[in-house]
Amino acid sequence: MLDANLALLLSFFVLLLLGTPIAVALGLGGAVGIVIGLDMIALGMIGTNTYAAIAKYPLIAIPLFVLTGMIFERSGVAARLVTFAQACIGPRRGGLGLVAVLVCIIMGGMSGSGVADAAAVATVMLPSMLKAGYPRPFTASVIAASAATAILIPPSIALIVYSVVVPGLDLRALFAAGLLPGLLMGAAIAAPTVWISRRQGYGAGEGTERPPFWASFGRAVPGLMAPVIILGGLRSGLFTPTETAVVAVAYGLLVGLVIYRSMGLRDLYAVFADSAKISAVLMLIISLAGLFAWAGSTLGAFRATAELILSLSDNQWVILALVMAVMLLAGMVLDGVSIFLIAMPLLVPIVAAFGWSHVWFAVVMSINIAMGQVTPPVAVNLMVTSKIAGVPLESTFRYVGWLVLAMAVALLLVIAFPEIALWLPGVLGYRIS
Repeated sequence: MLDANLALLLSFFVLLLLGTPIAVALGLGGAVGIVIGLDMIALGMIGTNTYAAIAKYPLIAIPLFVLTGMIFERSGVAARLVTFAQACIGPRRGGLGLVAVLVCIIMGGMSGSGVADAAAVATVMLPSMLKAGYPRPFTASVIAASAATAILIPPSIALIVYSVVVPGLDLRALFAAGLLPGLLMGAAIAAPTVWISRRQGYGAGEGTERPPFWASFGRAVPGLMAPVIILGGLRSGLFTPTETAVVAVAYGLLVGLVIYRSMGLRDLYAVFADSAKISAVLMLIISLAGLFAWAGSTLGAFRATAELILSLSDNQWVILALVMAVMLLAGMVLDGVSIFLIAMPLLVPIVAAFGWSHVWFAVVMSINIAMGQVTPPVAVNLMVTSKIAGVPLESTFRYVGWLVLAMAVALLLVIAFPEIALWLPGVLGYRIS
């Protein structure tokens, strides 16, 4: 059985190193473990388990929130939010950097995806930041780091997956727990953004005119209402998380087609097609990760690995530091959804052993993964913004280090003071164990 466990894990990691798509690596790794540890007849379980992994009602919310983010991206919401944020912050050295951070946080409350958030904001913010004197690498770095807050700000797709992987968790509690740490991380990113801008003299061309507040607020209201509808519907109990995603899609179509009139019926096909492609990739990863998880659980690979980790130390902080280091490394090469799917079957026994709150642990893991998404060599968010900015990835390294350090400070605060994550869901009456 040990050979089967090793074959399961080694085949998965070898396939990843060879550049195999994550979904294929998960599926083949699980199949190898089944063949070696069980028998050829057990291969008949592959179809059942891959289907069972996605045949879960809460997962319907994922393609719907992907569609919501795509609709708001194409409907011109981001551009109006930028104008409103400029009216709030005003012309000052480092002001456009703060605008980028603020808009990323708001857009994260619509899409739930850091990559989508980064692409939308970079496309809108890049021309104005370049005109104001911000270097392309700095702009790409700030937007990539700020977009990483989407993994915490509800409706986070990664937290939806976490709630499915760990049965019995209330998704509303996870959403509430992610809100304050998400804002804290945004504030942490804003500090070095302003400091670097002022120290290097960036933003000298921002001008002295502030957009009219009430006029820009009026144009931004339809976009600003999206997070209110999502969070308000969940808190009031009027909608389940999945129903909220449906309402968000309908509201996005209303904004794009009727209120802003920035989309036509022809645009809908492109929106639906692009959303379907992204959703298909996510659901394929989830389905094959289900097969991998079933194989690992059946063979005992996850239990044995968890016992090995726990045997390294009795100190929970040592174990947590070890887990966080591994998650940071994983975040450098994988997206948050994949990490949750792969790691949680292994980490659930560790969380139980130390009596940690799953809600708090989800937030801590999410911040750690967010750091990985802007940390080279892969850094998915940074890859997107660097491509849009037209700069090589290595040109951003001088700025990214400061931003990741600021995110690490936010992580340490949430670890040291769990109430930052647990206070809001506790006040709202959600179970936080």
